[in-house]
Amino acid sequence: MLEKKKKVRQTRDYKKAPLSPVHIRIMIAVSLGQFTCGFSLGITGLAMTIATKYIHVSEMWTGLIGAGGLIGLSSSVFIGRLSDKIGRRELLMSNMYVLAILSLLHPLTTSLPLTFIIRIGIGLMMAIDYTVGNTLLTKWLPKGEDSKRQSHLLVYWVLGFIASYLTGTYLNGFGSHTWQILLATGAIPALITALFRSIFPLPPSPGWLASKGKIKAANRLIGRILGHKWGISRHFKRPKQTKQSSWTILFSKKYLRHTLVGGIFYACQTFAFFGISIFLPILLQKMNISNPKVSGTLYNVSMLLGIFLGIFIFNRISRRMFLISNFLLSAVLIGILALTPHASSIFKLMVFSIFAIILSSGLVLDYPYPTELFDTKVQASGVGICITISRIGAAAGTFLLPILTKAGGANLAMLVCACVLLAAFIICLIWAPETSPKFIKKTEQKI
Repeated sequence: MLEKKKKVRQTRDYKKAPLSPVHIRIMIAVSLGQFTCGFSLGITGLAMTIATKYIHVSEMWTGLIGAGGLIGLSSSVFIGRLSDKIGRRELLMSNMYVLAILSLLHPLTTSLPLTFIIRIGIGLMMAIDYTVGNTLLTKWLPKGEDSKRQSHLLVYWVLGFIASYLTGTYLNGFGSHTWQILLATGAIPALITALFRSIFPLPPSPGWLASKGKIKAANRLIGRILGHKWGISRHFKRPKQTKQSSWTILFSKKYLRHTLVGGIFYACQTFAFFGISIFLPILLQKMNISNPKVSGTLYNVSMLLGIFLGIFIFNRISRRMFLISNFLLSAVLIGILALTPHASSIFKLMVFSIFAIILSSGLVLDYPYPTELFDTKVQASGVGICITISRIGAAAGTFLLPILTKAGGANLAMLVCACVLLAAFIICLIWAPETSPKFIKKTEQKI
């Protein structure tokens, strides 16, 4: 008995283990999911732009189908709660197969209502990767690597988004079926992701097992994967049971401010980002920018550069400062474009590219910041509800942009985006808490 106790005492916290091949495999599995999500969302706007050449599609249906995936993504709060109850692995092992099947249904119908329903279903599958994949990754990665690697996920999402733009721009030759074929291409990255996860199965979350009181099972899992000297931290305390449902707790006094900041910052950011990015061809055309293919490619390259800029400054400035400055600069830049309709195409393209760099750099915060806002007890549910609120904003932006552009041109659409970003700046200036351990520690030392 004494030897057994001694062995337990010698077990080290698995979150302090060095980065290993197992960690890399989990990272690849989650990154492939992010690439697929970026591709599946990005292909919609291009497909619907092409569809208008062959069938009558009103601005309302263009917006609805463009927002369909984002409406499905708004289920993230329920996915988060479900994963808190049944675990992460089961959901992530099957969702990409379902996403591939749904994507392959597109060539079978030209019905806009049915296409809209299929896009919502695809969004539901993406919600699993957004919520559950992100949480599983943070539960396995070593402390210090978790937030850093989370910020890298946006690179793969943007690469998927850019791949969808290139696919939509250069894949042709199918006549009136081109838009359906484009929507179906989302099955390719989804199937690659699903097969990778089947060949290299994802492990359960040790943190989730421990939170359910299954400490021994969690330690056996960690020992099998990382080695028997690693296990659950000796300081781990199982969250106390409460009669309140986890999503209700998020609106209690303890979590309300964090829930509102996490949801509102995400919603305002995605309102502008998805509205502009998904329907980029429409916006460029209304801005009278010549050669939309080259201009669109430049915008997407700028978006990728912005992600790398965000990763570079991620741990160099505080999370709070990052949020505040990003929203302010983005609002000013898109506001300039909205208020200078008669400026030259070169000026518009230059400001638009800088705007893409600044706005997309802030996307780096989308995964780590909401996760850092909540403790383990409600983390998956907290991240889920932030993503749900954000997708309501994203769906609103995507739905409204074609309608606003039709009603008042590109300038009205960009002016609305500027107002939304300015509102986010004010909210974050007043409420946003600092979550970076590095800068919290510095603040405490000064005090």
